[in-house]
Amino acid sequence: MRLNASQSVSIETDALIVGIHASPEGPRTAPGADGLDQAFDGRLAEILTTVGFAGKAEEIAKIPTLGALPAPVVIAVGLGAAPEGDYELETLRRAAGAAARTLAGTASAVLALPAATAEQAEAVATGGLLGAYGFSKYRTNGDKKAPVGELVVTSAAAGAEEALQRATTVAGVVGLVRDLVNTPPSDLWPGKFAEIAQEVGGEAGLSVDVLDDSELREHGYGGIVGVGQGSVNPPRLVRLGYRHPDATRTIAFVGKGITFDSGGLSLKPAASMDWMKSDMGGAAAVLGALLAVSRLGVAVNAVGYLCLAENMPSGSAQRPSDVLHTYSGKTVEVLDTDAEGRLVLVDGIARAAEDSPDLIVDVATLTGAQIVALGWRTAGVMSNDDALREEVVEIAGGLGESAWGMPLPEELRKGLDSPVADIANLQPERWGSMLAAGIFLREFVPDGIRWAHVDMAGPAFNKGEPHGYTPKGGTGAITRTLIGIAERYAGN
Repeated sequence: MRLNASQSVSIETDALIVGIHASPEGPRTAPGADGLDQAFDGRLAEILTTVGFAGKAEEIAKIPTLGALPAPVVIAVGLGAAPEGDYELETLRRAAGAAARTLAGTASAVLALPAATAEQAEAVATGGLLGAYGFSKYRTNGDKKAPVGELVVTSAAAGAEEALQRATTVAGVVGLVRDLVNTPPSDLWPGKFAEIAQEVGGEAGLSVDVLDDSELREHGYGGIVGVGQGSVNPPRLVRLGYRHPDATRTIAFVGKGITFDSGGLSLKPAASMDWMKSDMGGAAAVLGALLAVSRLGVAVNAVGYLCLAENMPSGSAQRPSDVLHTYSGKTVEVLDTDAEGRLVLVDGIARAAEDSPDLIVDVATLTGAQIVALGWRTAGVMSNDDALREEVVEIAGGLGESAWGMPLPEELRKGLDSPVADIANLQPERWGSMLAAGIFLREFVPDGIRWAHVDMAGPAFNKGEPHGYTPKGGTGAITRTLIGIAERYAGN
């Protein structure tokens, strides 16, 4: 990623990406494309209209320049109608990402989109880098085009260089999260995930501590042990730590890391199982966020817990009606072994509380009910503090990660009563089960600690077609939100 303050039409590159607005008079160039219409002898709008391009958001048209510019092709990307005020940053991110996705196999491209401020330049760079993602590690058939190579952002804004450096850091960790989510479970079991966290965490200057199966049993992490005991790949708990000398606050992130979820003895149907390699997306997001916090030097103390297990059926697997003794000291009756994510999370939450954080945020691909209620792209946010819930929603929305605040209705708590344990891991009714899962988790948050829960079962894995800067498969969802939370709580 490079910055160039020159006029975009004069830069030598393999592709020039420009923004185009829709208008009643036809397509119109956006700022950043100065001189482009003149290079086409004033006929750019006519050319775009001829190929059916109107300038709708994320619409793409490839126009050969036939020597009119140093770049052999112009990538026109729609920005929708021109804004009356400042550009929405998410519009710029998505446009840059949509354009970058079309350039696999291209060596270089210039992003000549609106970038009059450092914030706009960062949005363009972030979107472009996130769009220029590919996962072809397992392809052997030659259909293995690499994402576009070098991206150049055109901007003369003050602070643009620093903005591009930040975009590169953030997009880099999101790329790692996507890679982890896309990796098949045969190559990413709990122990392997822990090894990766140790390697990349150590390189980033994080402290990394790992509890193995025997240590988890010794210290009473009954939730993580119970979920993982049916697999030949034993569970792990990873603690990541970051400290800053100017920090006045401590935040804790807890991530669900089920490296594969078969449902256990409460076996999932096949159609619900084939994408369950993504069930560790919460832990991956926490790892990515801690890496970024360290690399960016955010003035906050941060800890992250990766609750790693593989949920498999076997003769040693936990059974429906088993009672688990969790790290908090509370007991849980297991009614459904496929409601396993909450069991590992409560151990992580209880351990995170011992760090005396100002807040705990857990993130998890927790319930199918989140998808039913909010769809594939919008995460649900629940909290024991209304202001914190709305703060997380606001931070996520500002970064283009759709989230919606959800309640924790008190009447659902009774459905989690158990005749033999302190609480059951599932309510008998399906209705409101995303909310009931949040209520279950809340029971393990000590009094006086602000806590938020993000259910991103849908957003973590895109089963549909790519859109904007979001690829098919692992998306890296909520990683940027966690970074944003850390930055919000930095300093004083």
